[in-house]
Amino acid sequence: MTWQPSSWRSKPAKHIPEDYPDPAKLAEVEQTLSSYPPLVFAGEARRLKSRLADVAAGNAFLLQGGDCAESFKEFHPNNIRDTFRVILQMAVAMTFAAEKPVVKVGRIAGQFAKPRSSPVETIDGVELPSYRGDIINGMEFTEEARLPDPTRLLQAYSQSAATLNLLRAFSQGGYADLTNVHKWMLGFIERSPQGEHYQALADQISKSMAFMRACGVTPEKSPMLQQVEFYTSHEALLLGYEEAMTRVDSTSGEWYDTSAHMLWIGHRTRQVDHAHVEFCRGVKNPIGIKCGPGLETDELLRLIDTLNPENEAGRIVLIARFGAEGIEKGLPPIVRAVQNAGKTVVWSSDPMHGNTLKTDSGFKTRPVDFVLSEVRDFIDIVSSEGAYPGGVHFEMTGQDVTECIGGAQAISEQDLSSRYHTHCDPRLNGEQALELAFMIAEKLQTMNKGQVLQNAASA
Repeated sequence: MTWQPSSWRSKPAKHIPEDYPDPAKLAEVEQTLSSYPPLVFAGEARRLKSRLADVAAGNAFLLQGGDCAESFKEFHPNNIRDTFRVILQMAVAMTFAAEKPVVKVGRIAGQFAKPRSSPVETIDGVELPSYRGDIINGMEFTEEARLPDPTRLLQAYSQSAATLNLLRAFSQGGYADLTNVHKWMLGFIERSPQGEHYQALADQISKSMAFMRACGVTPEKSPMLQQVEFYTSHEALLLGYEEAMTRVDSTSGEWYDTSAHMLWIGHRTRQVDHAHVEFCRGVKNPIGIKCGPGLETDELLRLIDTLNPENEAGRIVLIARFGAEGIEKGLPPIVRAVQNAGKTVVWSSDPMHGNTLKTDSGFKTRPVDFVLSEVRDFIDIVSSEGAYPGGVHFEMTGQDVTECIGGAQAISEQDLSSRYHTHCDPRLNGEQALELAFMIAEKLQTMNKGQVLQNAASA
């Protein structure tokens, strides 16, 4: 293969700013980044690919969540901790229900760039470039802030490195102790208006943990109860940054993008002959592909063949984002086509991006009922087509924000302004994310029971 990390530069590239005031400075910053240490290691990315191969085989479940767009302003250890904690809580409920491992992947430590529907934004008759994420420009509506600034790439690298350092400490240093995570989840159940609905599952987990302790299986004696594997991911959008972070693995001689363990190609940049697909086809990280309205089955199969010509298990995650009203029409044909073509993929649901609406007061929001509905339909549709509904991909935060309406907290449109903190799209708060986890847990339990009955009947 003649691929190089810079091969993408000869292709059309959407959603990458071309208006840096000083291109020479941008090139200098990218050159500096290419000499910096990797943020993740090739062996970690290979291990994640192995875990995703288990998901593709129906033996695990993928939980991928985190910020819509990380910001420099809200960079704080408590925010990182709270997001990590909610993902752990979700994983506990889902692991118990599915009776399978949950592969935990954060949208974190690199999710700084965002594609925008319009290159410009107009407020009170003033037109300026759109905010594209803190790695590119500032959110403040001023001409100076909206200019692309190359030095932001260096700040994004530094923040990602610090975030990864803290995540590794949390995941390996005892914070992830299963007993603690379960206690945090019980606190949510006590506060939730739907607490009784979730109590039965929580009671079953408590009994299982008490049984393990009685048998001598404790966190002190079993490190796997105190430690977790946690991986990072982001959209491969700003390709100059990704190129600078791409290195040859000394053990395999293969190229890996060391900015994250997993990357994904967005709904707006998935053109098979364009720059983003060209870049991703050459790195060996696991690659996600957002699949939404307008994606033809032939196009998807070409994408899979381009990115995974050897049909390697764990390489491709197909992330469905059709919206609650469009999933019944849009998803079945592509699942059927992929199945018929014999492609090995992970099927995951993004119930956020197809369910965004704007309120009369001007806030973008996502109804929690739509989010839950899309995930339910995703599980049913993928299962009915003979494939395994193996994951969920969603935008959330551990902070107590009011950005998505509805849910057990019954957040109303009038509540949105009280704690609306997102820099881009609305996110589930911690309690809404746990609602999603318990709903998935119930669906997985039902699937497991159905499989047991099917096996018994066939025997």
